[in-house]
Amino acid sequence: MAPQRGPSQLDLFTGAPVEAPSRGRGRAQPVEPAPVPEALATLGHELPQGIYLGTSSWTFPGWNGLVFDHEATASQLAREGLSAYSRHPVLRTVGVDRTFYGPVTAETFAEYAEQVPSDFRFLVKAHEACTLARFPTHERYGAQRGQLNERFLNAAYAEEFVVRPFVEGLGDKGGPLVFQFPPQDPQVLGGVARFVERLHAFLSALPKGPLYAVEVRNEELLTEGFAQALADVGASPVLAIWAHMPNMGLQAKRTRALEARALVVRWMLPPNLGYEEARARYAPFNRLVDEDVPTRDLLARACLAGLRRERPVFVTINNKAEGSAPLSAIKLAERIVSGKAQEGSQRSVAS
Repeated sequence: MAPQRGPSQLDLFTGAPVEAPSRGRGRAQPVEPAPVPEALATLGHELPQGIYLGTSSWTFPGWNGLVFDHEATASQLAREGLSAYSRHPVLRTVGVDRTFYGPVTAETFAEYAEQVPSDFRFLVKAHEACTLARFPTHERYGAQRGQLNERFLNAAYAEEFVVRPFVEGLGDKGGPLVFQFPPQDPQVLGGVARFVERLHAFLSALPKGPLYAVEVRNEELLTEGFAQALADVGASPVLAIWAHMPNMGLQAKRTRALEARALVVRWMLPPNLGYEEARARYAPFNRLVDEDVPTRDLLARACLAGLRRERPVFVTINNKAEGSAPLSAIKLAERIVSGKAQEGSQRSVAS
């Protein structure tokens, strides 16, 4: 289960093949942060502490001028872009998705942690072997295609290959450790009630300390029993904004998200587009194409509610949400800051 090295490792960042370094070329220009306008610097200063906004990765060449100072390849950004990304005034967290496809070592996590400031946090997805009851029939699963998964909700496996490297490598820079359950036939999960029982036992058996978060992609799993199981072990639900789940407000109500240890949100897709369609429409992800103001406003209100409850708030945004995740984060930060100022004015008037 050792993580892969070389170009195949970089594939997991981008989801596509990347070029191998060409011999004979000069060293590429180091990646640095894009120039920061004064208004953006002020926004970053005014964004309340404890609210961690970020994107699903940091390896997009189209972010030239938004996050990075020049256009670089995806592979160079995978190697060097994290430090520049983490110095953006608004981006205080980032999603690490490659860990969903295979475990990485504590040493790899430690390399990430060394590149970011002390108040930066990583949102890390657990290996899918923990959350797939049966392997899909996709060819990438090889001989395991369609087979039952013996490591599903196996706490010993998760502790050794997921939790321990996360804790040892990231230390205090570890944010939510997300167990994402892809859409699955509830009967393969043993039925809704049985799934909740197994999930509770699994989370109870994991080492105490990390911020565990659970994301399900089946609406029928958002039951009172599910909410109670997470609350009992101190895990947070993940509010997943995408077409096949109910709106964020309803998810928050069903899972008691604002009562959890942290508020964790992943804003992934607009309601009317699939992943591939959104990617084709929005690439190279350097502008907002389809602004979703209602979702943004709902997110801002949720962030402020979490802030009032003194809960940390983590929001990661995909490029496919509106067209450019960094610009979505800036717009959301503006809405949070203005909302907080309005609350302050209202309190002054009331007093």
